[in-house]
Formats: sequence, structure tokens, C-alpha cells
Amino acid sequence: MLTRTALAALAVLLAGAAGTTAALAETIRVAATPGPHAQILEAAKPVAAAKGLDIKIVEFSDYVIPNQALDAGEIEANSFQHQPYLDAQKADRGYAIESVATTVNFPMGIYSSKWKSWAEVPDGGTVAIQNDPTNGGRTLLLLQEKGIIKLRDGVGFKPTILDIVENPKKLRIIELEAAQTPRALADVDAAGINTNYAVSAGLDPVKDPILREDASGPYVNVIAVRSVDKDKPWVKTLVESYRSPEVKAFIDKQFKGSVLTSW
Repeated sequence: MLTRTALAALAVLLAGAAGTTAALAETIRVAATPGPHAQILEAAKPVAAAKGLDIKIVEFSDYVIPNQALDAGEIEANSFQHQPYLDAQKADRGYAIESVATTVNFPMGIYSSKWKSWAEVPDGGTVAIQNDPTNGGRTLLLLQEKGIIKLRDGVGFKPTILDIVENPKKLRIIELEAAQTPRALADVDAAGINTNYAVSAGLDPVKDPILREDASGPYVNVIAVRSVDKDKPWVKTLVESYRSPEVKAFIDKQFKGSVLTSW
């Protein structure tokens, strides 16, 4: 049996070891939007902690500030956007940030609280889309994919309302902040809603959309960091922790098909 003196010495050693581990842990701030993006990062935190990386999650409720904060060095990484949106932000604002890994895909849905199917949406009905070029364009491309509108040739991933060349149902398409589209459901016939905002609003992204995007495509989300940081060791640890078997199992169990992993 250990004497009291030996026990006390052991306690000091263990405390010292714990202190050393804490001191060695590197802390990074990672931005995410509320809902699935933040939840997935929460699942990645213990995996990263075991590798000596402490992730502090910073939540933002829109799609603009996370890249501003990253470019300004107020955070070290963000996880909330797909590559076309990041490319658009870089082109428009000159950000020196880039993706270091793909993460998950959230198939876009068009929802309605008034109609159970798209066939019920009346001619002249109002459809809300997101007012940022990438996500609003994504919803327009979904409407085109389903044969509801036609866009001019060569629009790429960022069509706008002005690119609509055929609109047989004479739909009235309005633009809103992405985070506001779920709240608009009571006032419109249908709305394009990003999965994270749909989940936050209590919608089921698998069962509730009256139209849903195919899972394949360019809209897989990414982890982004500043260009000057891309080769730092913590970036590799962050990516490995996020794309771990533990996180994949969490996503599959938690989201049941509404969020698809890219690894």
C-alpha cells in the first residue's frame, strides 16, 4: 500500500502531467453557423482534444461574417460553406483564404407550409430564394433541374433572377436573407432553404421538401483557413479530427441522411 507521502507525491506528479498536457494543447477558433455545422464540430472536439488540439467553436448566424472574421485573423478556421460560395467570396472581396478539406453535403430543399407537393403550387405563386448569389443561384438551378424554370445558357453556379428565360407558371420569385427563408414560409407558397436553417427551424430535410436537390454536385462543404496557415500542423489535425470515423458515425446517426459525408 502506498503511504500518505507517496500518495501526495503521486498526486503532484499527476497534476503536473495534466498541467503539462493542457499547456501543450493548441487552441484554435473555428466559426460555424448554428445547427448541423456547429453540432458536427462539437463531435470533432474530443477527437481533436486527444490529439492535442483545443477547438473553440464560434457561431455566426449569417454567411458573410465567418469569412470576414477569418480573413481578419479573428478566427483560425471556418466550417459552414461550399466551394462555389467560397470562390465567389474570394472573387468579390479578395480574401486570402482557401479550403483545406471537404466535409459534408446538405442537399438543398424547397419547402412549403401551404402545399404538400410542387404540383399544388399555383400559377403566379411566390417562391422565396436566398439573396446571396451562390445559394440563391443554387435554388434557381434546382428549379431548372426539376423543369420549373429555364435559365439562359452558360450561367454557371451563380444565376440570378435576371437569368430566367422561361417561367411557365409565372412564379413571383423574391430574395431574402438565407437565415430568414424558414420564417417566410407562412407568407410564400414555397421557399428554398439551406439544410442547416431547415434543421434549426424544426424541418426534416429528408421528408419535408416538396423538391430536393440530388446529393451529387459541387456543393460539398469545406473547411477554410487563411492561406498563410494552410500548411501549419494544426490544420492537418483539425482535418483528421473532423474526417474521423467517430464524427462520421455521429453524422450518420444524428442526421439520418439529411447530411452526407464526403469521406
